[in-house]
Amino acid sequence: MSINDVLVAIDDFLWDTPFLALLIICGVVLVITSGGFIYSHFGHVVKTTFGSLFDKEERQASEGSISPFEAMCVAVGGCIGMGNMAGVAAAIASGGPGAVFWMWVWAFVGMTIKHAEVTLGCYYRSKDSQGKLYGGPTFYMEKGIVIEKGQKWGWILIIGFAVGMVLQFLGGSQAYNIAESLYETFGFDQIVFVLLYSAFLLYIIWKGVPRIAKVASRLVPFMCVLYLLGGIIMIVVNISAVPAMFASIFKCAFTSSAAAGGTVGYAVKTAISKGISRSMNSNEAGQGTSPMIHANANTIHPVRQGMWGAFEVFMDTIVVCTVTALSILSSGALSTGKTSMGLTIAAFDSVFGTAGSVFIAVICVLFGITTTAGWFVFYTTILHHVLRNNEALANKLETVLKICYPLPNIIIVLMIVLTGSGPDMFWTIVDISLVVPVFFNVIALIVLSGKYKELLKDYRARYLNEGVVNPDFKVFYEDQK
Repeated sequence: MSINDVLVAIDDFLWDTPFLALLIICGVVLVITSGGFIYSHFGHVVKTTFGSLFDKEERQASEGSISPFEAMCVAVGGCIGMGNMAGVAAAIASGGPGAVFWMWVWAFVGMTIKHAEVTLGCYYRSKDSQGKLYGGPTFYMEKGIVIEKGQKWGWILIIGFAVGMVLQFLGGSQAYNIAESLYETFGFDQIVFVLLYSAFLLYIIWKGVPRIAKVASRLVPFMCVLYLLGGIIMIVVNISAVPAMFASIFKCAFTSSAAAGGTVGYAVKTAISKGISRSMNSNEAGQGTSPMIHANANTIHPVRQGMWGAFEVFMDTIVVCTVTALSILSSGALSTGKTSMGLTIAAFDSVFGTAGSVFIAVICVLFGITTTAGWFVFYTTILHHVLRNNEALANKLETVLKICYPLPNIIIVLMIVLTGSGPDMFWTIVDISLVVPVFFNVIALIVLSGKYKELLKDYRARYLNEGVVNPDFKVFYEDQK
């Protein structure tokens, strides 16, 4: 049995029915707890996020923080990446068109899940001696479960989540997919590329969150608009195939397809697992990563910042991933037998010719660098939480982390290229490393759903005139001191 066979077996075991059921339970609990807030107040969500992009306050940061807009750009840059192009293509290739339906399903509940985790991340955040803000799952697990609820088993969640993030670090990030794209387009040596890419990545992360936020705020809006324009042109050109394409998405979500293969039950399960895993990998709802950057934001209320999290899921999956999926399915490229980035390139080539490959290559570099840089913030957040009582050591180890951060990318590319395993091994590794942090995070979200409900109630009263404001309610955990 090869290494790839072993990884596939582990992947199938982890993404089996029990784990999928846990994800669905988490989504249902939070949607019910919130009273469907995100959906009933979607107009308010759009107004306070997209509608405030030209608001001067949204672009202002206080000392020790970044602006809400910058936090959104770093978080969107961290989630909009190869998962939107290569990940969607890989899901369709292995799970069939039905995987797209299950991507939408997770995005729908994921808007509430991400709203909840960002809200809790901001509420339970901490400030170090220099005034810098830090927050995220490990913070709300300790303060919300261990301290407030007195549940010592919360440390299991903290340790488990931290270990999961380490596994994701070791699993690498976006470099392989970018290398694959440049190789497919220009024949560029993948190993040479990953070395150059790693050097550029080190330059961006060396100055920490401020530089990452600055790069993201400039690149993210531009790259999203550019990619969406290309995808929309693809769909318009193939508009005659759109009705049949939508029919196949809904039909294959509950029946077998040529891509998924096997029995109907196995095919549907594959469509569900691949759809949800790729959707989660792309929009990061449930991963617990985005709260780590949003906790740095200068926001008036945790629930308000949480709306940026919901908006990210909407933009990432409902908009960007959908454009990728429709571009691929309407082009007929699925019949080429290609997968991952090769399938996306084949789709764009069918309309734009060689220019399509060049376009995807450029977008890959932009998406990849913002994603990889954004994830650096997540790891430093956990580091500073673990060493919160020894800031000097935390700062030294952060420097070490900056130097070591690009190494997993290099190792993963070397392993895949030298063994000839191809993109399937990369996405299998991604799926495996994704399970652990998500498992512990969704349990914490379920346990803290009551606090999420309290924060929503307070926000409704303060800003939506729905109820009476409790003057004794503290908007942030630290205000209780």
